[in-house]
Amino acid sequence: MQKLIFLLPVVVVLTALSGCTTLTTNQYEATALTSYTWQVKYANDLANETLPRFETFAKTELLNRNGNKPLQAVTGPDDRGLWWPSLPPRPTVDEVEERKHGLEARKPELLKSVEYKLTYGVGEQQRTLSTNYQVYRQVVKAYPSHIPLQLTLGISDNSVENAEPIGN
Repeated sequence: MQKLIFLLPVVVVLTALSGCTTLTTNQYEATALTSYTWQVKYANDLANETLPRFETFAKTELLNRNGNKPLQAVTGPDDRGLWWPSLPPRPTVDEVEERKHGLEARKPELLKSVEYKLTYGVGEQQRTLSTNYQVYRQVVKAYPSHIPLQLTLGISDNSVENAEPIGN
């Protein structure tokens, strides 16, 4: 039984590694969807509530492609090379109170978020998968020269975990 317990972590790691695919492509595009969202927290007791309710108000988004400045960009590039949309209108006191339904409401909070994706092609097949900031930056640097990239896909090939330039 003890031998099985020691082997379990090895089996888990091998399973995870075997679920990753590596491929090479010279057809790719990276996007970063930047957004601002106004959100308000509601609860019976804001200081001690374990399951507060969050309400979303206005939201604005801007799609960054390959690090290029989008036409609608209002600010940027920031320290990560991202461009940002205009701020959405802040919820009014009336709008916040309208959704209280007897609860306390915290002041509106402006949330900033980014969603990274990579679209790549191999032969006739094209896929778009979620990715991370590091992969986005590798693609942004490689894109102008169309340098081929070696992509490492995540478990079950549902994300892009790494991108390395080839022949650089």
